[in-house]
Amino acid sequence: MPHGKLFNGIDIVSVKLVREKDAIYGAKTIRNPDELASIVKRFLADTDREVFLAINFSTANTINSIHIVSIGSLDKTIVHPREVFKAAILSNSSSIALAHNHPSGSLNPSPDDILITKKLVQCGEILDIKIIDHIIVADDQYLSFAERKIGGLG
Repeated sequence: MPHGKLFNGIDIVSVKLVREKDAIYGAKTIRNPDELASIVKRFLADTDREVFLAINFSTANTINSIHIVSIGSLDKTIVHPREVFKAAILSNSSSIALAHNHPSGSLNPSPDDILITKKLVQCGEILDIKIIDHIIVADDQYLSFAERKIGGLG
């Protein structure tokens, strides 16, 4: 069906995923939080504000896409479940790793970090897209929610 108008001005639309950059990490299989954190640290290097990412994985546990969910201020960013899962659904992902930075240098998850992780885990259960980890990076260190069993992970 061609795009255009149908039925008294109702728009007929389609949605597609558009690649903005070529693969920078290849089809690498991620086996542990350390490997995931290494990619996140490179991706978020030198950012001066909180940036929240969704790293989307295939069934073979290779990265399908990395989606910048939101860019916030020095100490917070707004995350909505529909924005987290949008790229995962469009790229046929089976799981997601969440990640964000703390420009302050602190690795301690805030109560909001824990709350949004729990909320996203619940949403993932409904959509059958598993949240496998949530990584916080600060300076050259990281914290894995899955390793620490935080926010319903691990």
